[in-house]
Amino acid sequence: MSRERLYLFDTTLRDGAQTNGVDFTLHDKQIIAGMLDDLGIDYVEGGYPGANPTDTEFFATKPKLAHAKFTAFGMTRRPGRSASNDPGLAGLIEAKADAICFVAKASAYQVKVALETTNEEKSRLDPRQRRCGESGRPRG
Repeated sequence: MSRERLYLFDTTLRDGAQTNGVDFTLHDKQIIAGMLDDLGIDYVEGGYPGANPTDTEFFATKPKLAHAKFTAFGMTRRPGRSASNDPGLAGLIEAKADAICFVAKASAYQVKVALETTNEEKSRLDPRQRRCGESGRPRG
């Protein structure tokens, strides 16, 4: 019988930081990343480089993790902005991360209201992902 491998992706350092009353310091993030690595988590999402000073500093130096891939979080491109003129993308490429995780608005409502574009435009291959792929890092 073959066994499939389950990969664990933890978002505590980004999603957990959005909880009322939680304000991770750089030291907190470093300690938590190490603990998640010790638990055997495969991917530790460290946050969104450039979103705030703590995340920017956290991605300036890759933490020493024995197992986990240190992962940067980023958004897909917004309509009307090229990949070559995107400070968010520049932050992802400059981040000292093993991998990049992109999030995209997917529902028709989000595409129309939040992104103010069409599903057709949104469904095109995102040049941000292509450009990050050229940086040699996995992306998802």
